[in-house]
Amino acid sequence: MKATGIVRRIDDLGRVVIPKEIRRTLKIREGDPLEIFTDREGEVILKKYSPIGELGDFAAQYADSLHKTSGHVTCISDRDTIIAVSGAARKEFIEKSLSPDVEKVIEDKTTLVVKAPEEKSINILAEEAPDRHYSSQVISPIISEGDPIGAVIFVSTDPNIRMGEVEAKLAQTAASFLGKQMEQ
Repeated sequence: MKATGIVRRIDDLGRVVIPKEIRRTLKIREGDPLEIFTDREGEVILKKYSPIGELGDFAAQYADSLHKTSGHVTCISDRDTIIAVSGAARKEFIEKSLSPDVEKVIEDKTTLVVKAPEEKSINILAEEAPDRHYSSQVISPIISEGDPIGAVIFVSTDPNIRMGEVEAKLAQTAASFLGKQMEQ
């Protein structure tokens, strides 16, 4: 565990303020759920909770099915990182931070479709390889109980691949299904 040197007092309602610098660094937004742990030494540990991350193995199997159906690299993410990938090397995507552009698509609750290489694609990862360019992509937010919690992402680097309505509908259906799973 890393000490920050920051000390906060608990108020009369049992609340403690997480400093802005820490919230910014850990990408904790207003309304984000935090999981609370305790240990034997009396430490209280707050961990950012990822509801979609709870689906772990299921998300990986679902990404694999989507990849087999679509033929495209398929990623499933929470609001911050890729939690499942199929059709590409896991180390390229898994547990990598999403780009601010993808976070905005998720937050805006809109599906992004880049159909061809002529259209401007966005970076999927925060630290994308400079030589990686996506020729087409679909990003569909996963929404649970009205809140955006992640995304289903299809990408291709093959300039001959063109994504369109079929891929958009497949991603939207998958995202809707995952959102409903989180509501149960």
